[in-house]
Amino acid sequence: MPKLGLQTRILLQLAPVLACLTACNLVAPTPLSTPVPTPAIPQVQILFPAHNQQVVEGVIFDIDIHASDPAAGVQRVELYVDEQLQQTSESEIGDLRDYRVTMNWFAKETGWHKFAVVAYRADGTASHPHIIALQVVPPA
Repeated sequence: MPKLGLQTRILLQLAPVLACLTACNLVAPTPLSTPVPTPAIPQVQILFPAHNQQVVEGVIFDIDIHASDPAAGVQRVELYVDEQLQQTSESEIGDLRDYRVTMNWFAKETGWHKFAVVAYRADGTASHPHIIALQVVPPA
């Protein structure tokens, strides 16, 4: 067996120690940031009519809307048709955790129309819009 030099023997003896030191995490752990709770925004949806439904031109039909906000309540709901505000409904008894309202629209102009509803808290916090498309068809 060949004789190893002094430097080689020292390196062989230090190899396990160096391996351990390089694998160890000697850095102090950084504190995890505490997540800041994001307040939920109001929720809103069109319950009726269904997305992609057909409605007959010249008919007034109901749009059933449900809005909710368990934290702060809903004060008002707005209905937009083709990005134009059509109706607003405001709670007369203060903020409601569950707010159900029926609005209506006179079906005019055949073709596709975009309906969107947005719910608002008293402080102005808005929901994301809930959007459906309806097709107005000529009377049979």
